[in-house]
Amino acid sequence: MKVRADIAALIREGHTNAHIAHVLHCDETTVGKARQALRYPPAGALARIYAEAAPTGQVRDYRPPTGWMPLSPAQQAANRAALLAAIREAA
Repeated sequence: MKVRADIAALIREGHTNAHIAHVLHCDETTVGKARQALRYPPAGALARIYAEAAPTGQVRDYRPPTGWMPLSPAQQAANRAALLAAIREAA
């Protein structure tokens, strides 16, 4: 029986103990014990880790120590195009 391997795979995907127990037709305490035996963090902590690792494209309350904000790739490309146009006009 490969229940622990299935539990480990579902944990790595970020599923909760209740969902894993429902999918594998086992008890939630079985999933919790397997999570402890595999030394994975509790379901809530692991979900937060995965949520923080997922890119959202939004930066929340970020201010660099120098006070300036980094430019997006689109803004960098626009600045580069404007600079090249100004150089061509000057030449």
